[in-house]
Amino acid sequence: MQIYALVLLTLAGLSSFAIADPAAPSNARTAGQLFRRYCVSCHGNDGKAKTSKGRFSHARDLTDPQWHADVSDERIFNSIMNGRDTGGNMPAFGNKINEKEIDSLVTFVRGLKG
Repeated sequence: MQIYALVLLTLAGLSSFAIADPAAPSNARTAGQLFRRYCVSCHGNDGKAKTSKGRFSHARDLTDPQWHADVSDERIFNSIMNGRDTGGNMPAFGNKINEKEIDSLVTFVRGLKG
């Protein structure tokens, strides 16, 4: 009986340890890393879209407070996921960035508001 109780206590103690999710990527990328990799060439380091590529493609100034007031998180998410071809040419990134990473980019973009 004592051995049985000891085994139960041991198993209960082990269940409190976090077990790594095998589906979770081991090389998770931060929103800042994603922004630098996929967004800076058009939107610039500061989000103001003052780069030559940004001016050519009519990239959005991500620091514009009026734009932030007018646009929903869902629209930003969809623009990153599916791209935009209205008044500019933003490529889709849904095949390069997963939904969780896009959510983190939405939050990152909101933090650029001037």
